[in-house]
Amino acid sequence: MSSAAKIAKQTIADFEAGTLSPSERILQDMKRSLEDAGVLFIAEDGGGAGVRLVKGANASIDTNETETVQYEEHLKNDAPPGAGG
Repeated sequence: MSSAAKIAKQTIADFEAGTLSPSERILQDMKRSLEDAGVLFIAEDGGGAGVRLVKGANASIDTNETETVQYEEHLKNDAPPGAGG
């Protein structure tokens, strides 16, 4: 995501940690990089907004599991039963 959107890794980590709020330009850059990688953003249609990976995406976002950040506060499932996911 960092290289595709041309945003520093630390900036993205700060967004995820809630210590920094992204500007509208940065949000658009991140959205564009995801769309370029084959992610389709689905608008609210009565069933809720969402995302879908488009088949045949000709681009990809490289991931490195050794650099993946898991925040402890997000590990607990606090969704109600039947919420999906």
